[in-house]
Amino acid sequence: MRARRVIQAVDSHTEGMPTRVVTGGVGVIPGATMNDRRLYAMEHLDGLRGFLMNEPRGHASMSGALLQPPVRDDADWGVVFIEASGFLPMCGHGTIGVATVLVETGMVEVTEPITEIRLDVPAGLVVARVAVEDGRAVSVTIENVPSFVDRLDARITVEGIGEITYSVAFGGNFYALVDLDEVGLPFDRARQADILAAGLSIMNAINEQAPPQHPLIAGTNHVHHVEFIAPGSDAVRSRHAMAIYPGWFDRSPCGTGTSARMAELHARGELALDTPFVNESFIGTEFTGRLIAETTVGGAPAVIPTITGRAWITGLGQYLLSDTDPFPEGFVF
Repeated sequence: MRARRVIQAVDSHTEGMPTRVVTGGVGVIPGATMNDRRLYAMEHLDGLRGFLMNEPRGHASMSGALLQPPVRDDADWGVVFIEASGFLPMCGHGTIGVATVLVETGMVEVTEPITEIRLDVPAGLVVARVAVEDGRAVSVTIENVPSFVDRLDARITVEGIGEITYSVAFGGNFYALVDLDEVGLPFDRARQADILAAGLSIMNAINEQAPPQHPLIAGTNHVHHVEFIAPGSDAVRSRHAMAIYPGWFDRSPCGTGTSARMAELHARGELALDTPFVNESFIGTEFTGRLIAETTVGGAPAVIPTITGRAWITGLGQYLLSDTDPFPEGFVF
């Protein structure tokens, strides 16, 4: 067996959503900060992302994380998040997957009942507190980066749909939050193709007409997620379908999307600090969120969210590239 590229990884899933945690074969990505490394990877390592995320080694809904040495002195590991849609500033389900892998493979010193791991990610410092029983990670609570509302109850005209009301909030990535009733569709996986098409149209409209811009994180200037809120959702329990560019749904309840949703509910005066909030995915899995503090981002009001969820290791892999493989960067079908 001869290969010109060999990548080591531990595969996992977080409440149904995969995270391929890359542990070897990449090397240190250049950059003075983890976001600099993300921006460098976007320009120079997109082929590596495609190799790991796209078919035939991945699939259209694949997600992953490149483990790196941290840049910050107060972090244990650095992470650059990858997925089928590109390189993310932050990924909540991915962080839960990374923390689970680090504990269960012994890549961090494990203490019971809680192992704390400090992660340097492009969006900032994220603290993962892993509940450990008999050496096994049973759940992970992440303290996420500051989350905030960019706009609330804005109006926009969407091709093929018409004028809708939407909000945009940041929870590690920017999310458009739209009541599913706005597009006249039911919360039903039998209608997922229609929901996805509506989500992509809304993303295009926002990014063309009124793209968001994070005041502190360079290259964070678009919406690639539309969180369609199901009827009957409130500040105690919410259900959603998370449509993601370029055309798939999050299987997990989405950690950064849950953070964005809590920031929106807090801005409306509906979700107080230290109050549990359950967010349910399109496949029925759940994260429990909580806002633990108020803060500011670029002078604007923000909140500090925590998210609790579970992940499981699903496999150990070495991903190979032969000299004669016609798809060195995978392919999108």
